[in-house]
Order: sequence, then C-alpha cells, then structure tokens
Amino acid sequence: MITPEQLPAAARPELPREVIDLGKAIAALPPEVAKDVEAAYVQVVDCVHRRRRLLALVQEALAELRLDIKYLMFDLDATRKERDVLRAQLDEYERPEAGF
Repeated sequence: MITPEQLPAAARPELPREVIDLGKAIAALPPEVAKDVEAAYVQVVDCVHRRRRLLALVQEALAELRLDIKYLMFDLDATRKERDVLRAQLDEYERPEAGF
C-alpha cells in the first residue's frame, strides 16, 4: 500500500491536507481492509494530480489570453490613431482652397 510517507517529498505538498490525512487513516487500517480501499485512494491521488495539471494549463492559457488581448488593444489603438491621421489628411486634401 502507498502511504503518504512513501510519496516523493515533491509530491506531498501538492496533495491537499485531507488526502494526506485519508492516506494516513488507510495506513492505520488492518491490512485486509486497507487493501480494499487502496485502489480507490490511488485513484483519488491520481485525480488530484490530474486536476492540478489541468488547473495549471488553464491558468497558463488565461495568461496567454490576457497577453493576446493586451496586444490586440494596443493594435486597435494604433489603428484608430492611424485612421484619425489619415482622415485629417483626407479632409485637408478635399477641402477647397479659400483663396481661389
């Protein structure tokens, strides 16, 4: 049976306190009973790791999305400024000269 103490040191902090406590409680059970719930415990630990990886991926995707939005906002602002300058130039070009 895998007990929390047998998990690598790097993996222990990743597990929620409740999961570690559950592992300790399972380790304290008689061996014949512990065997019955060990597979479920391993699945829970795997699920926790999977969810952590998924959360990290989602956070990374959100960070990239935020950066992309900043670039798009910058590009939109620059495009609007260019449009305003070109409109002003076009208005000057189309406006008839007052002196003729």
